[in-house]
Amino acid sequence: MGLFSKDIETMEDLFLHTLQDIYYAEKQVLKALPKMIEKATKRELTSGLKSHLKETEGQIKRLEEVFEKLGHKAKAVDCPAIDGIIKEANEVSGEVADKRVKDAALIGSAQAVEHYEMTRYGTLIAWAKELGHNNVVPLLNANLKEEKAADKKLSTLATERAKVNARAAGKKVTKSGTTTAKAKKKAA
Repeated sequence: MGLFSKDIETMEDLFLHTLQDIYYAEKQVLKALPKMIEKATKRELTSGLKSHLKETEGQIKRLEEVFEKLGHKAKAVDCPAIDGIIKEANEVSGEVADKRVKDAALIGSAQAVEHYEMTRYGTLIAWAKELGHNNVVPLLNANLKEEKAADKKLSTLATERAKVNARAAGKKVTKSGTTTAKAKKKAA
């Protein structure tokens, strides 16, 4: 069932299709996270990705509960958007030799995934309310809240706590967490 195919005739059809889309996306993320964990070099990033792996398992269970409450069997439909984001993440992180830059790339890729998931959950929550499916809103909200928290943690790792972006840019990070300018190359 494509997004604008004849199989989607009602708002209910669209809601169900989007629910199947995010279910597929979460299952793909669950498959992709172990590879990202393996590639990460900063301990804080590895830990954060492992934590989100466990959250993703819980999100999938909540989505299955949503399907059940709606009287449907949990079913996934292909989601080219998440497939593309994950493919790009694998390609970019596979091309980077510098481990500091690789960690920055992994964070950027993980945030692309989080942002996609946040848009889907936000949309599903709005539609569930319109369709009178208020019984599933708390489950969808719980997933959205976790996605937002994961995105915030990734931003913090990139810019504040682990200063992944500063390190990737070649800046020196002191023990106190301050950064110094990148050393200028001497003219030959």
